[in-house]
Amino acid sequence: MNPSRPVLSWFLILIVGFLTLCPVLMLLLGSFSEGLTAFGAFTTSKYVAAYTDPLLFDVTYNTIVFVLGSSILSTLLALVLAYLNTRTNIPFKPVFTVLSIVPMMIPHLLFSVSWALLLNPSNGLLNLFLKDVFALQEAPFNIYSLWGMIMVEGLLNMPIAYLIIAPAMAQFDVALEESSRVFGAGVWRTLLRITLPVLRPAILAAFILGIVRSLASYAVPRVLGTPGQVDVLATYLYEMISTGFAPDYGKAAALGMSVLVASISLIVVYRALTSEGGKFVTISGRGFRPAVIELKRARTPIFIGVGLLCLLMIVLPVAVLLYTSLVPYSMVPSARAFSLMSFKHWIDVFQDPLSLLALKNSLFLAVVGATLGVLLSIFVAYVIVKIRTPASGLLESLSFLSFSFPGIVIGIGFMWFFVQTPLYATLTALLLSYIAAYLPYGIRPLASAFVQVHAHLEESSLVCGASPLTTMRRIIVPLLIPGVVSAWILMATMFIRELTVSVVLSRPGTEVLAVQILSFADDGLWGKLSALGIVMILISTGLVLLAMYAGNKFKAAQAGS
Repeated sequence: MNPSRPVLSWFLILIVGFLTLCPVLMLLLGSFSEGLTAFGAFTTSKYVAAYTDPLLFDVTYNTIVFVLGSSILSTLLALVLAYLNTRTNIPFKPVFTVLSIVPMMIPHLLFSVSWALLLNPSNGLLNLFLKDVFALQEAPFNIYSLWGMIMVEGLLNMPIAYLIIAPAMAQFDVALEESSRVFGAGVWRTLLRITLPVLRPAILAAFILGIVRSLASYAVPRVLGTPGQVDVLATYLYEMISTGFAPDYGKAAALGMSVLVASISLIVVYRALTSEGGKFVTISGRGFRPAVIELKRARTPIFIGVGLLCLLMIVLPVAVLLYTSLVPYSMVPSARAFSLMSFKHWIDVFQDPLSLLALKNSLFLAVVGATLGVLLSIFVAYVIVKIRTPASGLLESLSFLSFSFPGIVIGIGFMWFFVQTPLYATLTALLLSYIAAYLPYGIRPLASAFVQVHAHLEESSLVCGASPLTTMRRIIVPLLIPGVVSAWILMATMFIRELTVSVVLSRPGTEVLAVQILSFADDGLWGKLSALGIVMILISTGLVLLAMYAGNKFKAAQAGS
């Protein structure tokens, strides 16, 4: 074994361990401390105060209903869509690919805001339209409610659930269903008794991941729950540290520990379910063929339904933001509304010093943070895939631990750490926190890329006298360009839209786009909010196109040489 490999493994364990375990340790210590300014004065009073708070029962109830409701909705939608796409003759199947990818590019904050613009009870565009058409005295829908939060969160989590269920559905051997029908079972009985039980690991994995994401969700509860006074644990924790004259960080840390333990436990169950997927493999080497179920007369109506879902998830959120950014105030689209359109809100945003500062900070964090994150991810993925030792196993566990961290909770942990250092209230604090929270998004695509690089290439370079670092730079990295580009795109887009860690750690001078958009929402400045939101979407799209272009140019240059 190359003697530098164990050194590299343990060096990376120290770095990744610091990024992932440090906020957890500080959260634990903070939960037993009197306060940020009295760190080390240990007490159990914060746990007593947190778990005897009379508001906690209602908050817990709301959280359970919100988490379970949105997870059930996202899993059911994903299951239906995956079945239609892989097992039926529904037309225009590429629509499903768009449905599963594009919504992931729309930040959760902006998706929530777009639904608030459509269905808020005072001047929601859709509510105003329905009131005019049906001469209603009151708005028929109120998005500022538990059902509104469940609907929006369910739509947001559906693409992730679809990406888990669809591959399992596509690999299902039709012979099992045909055998069921030969013995007289109908379509529905076969679905319930054969298809769904075989797909159980994928369905449960999608459901549990939905629970984890909903438990960590802050954008939807903050935008839709707070105005309706519907608190869940994420918003309840934030209120502890942001409202009043004496924020209680110790109490928030004490309650955050429970959320963190629950989230980590769910991720352990999720990984166990996904690792057991091999026990349910039904494809053999004997002429596997997917079955196509004829929808007959239902083909067109079902496709229209899928088209409406695409409208709700892709077209409508962006369209309502663009429209609101151009009209002077909330008004139903009409000839008068179009005549009043202007770029006033856009001009106001680009003349607002805070918005420009937030834009500058977010671009810095996205470009620099994603670059540093990818550099770290390359070495971590290399050790995980190419160096199979107990140390690499420990590194893998540490690197994916942050995947289970709710942003608002880990933000509180980092708060306890950074307040003890000169990094508090700086962009560097946000940069380190972003990399720690989103490191798995860089490691996953790079680990997949490393699997495809044969060890003989590296061994040949080392035999010819090249150092491990030169081998990495001249041989391995050029072969990893697709994975590097994917990792950079993922991390940069995540950093541009990041909200949950930012709301805890952002201070005057370190505002980011998501925090500034949330500030506009709190002030009811929907026009400015929409204009800045469109800017965020354009930046995310631009970063993706730029990274793809750079990756293609690099590969072309390598091929030419």
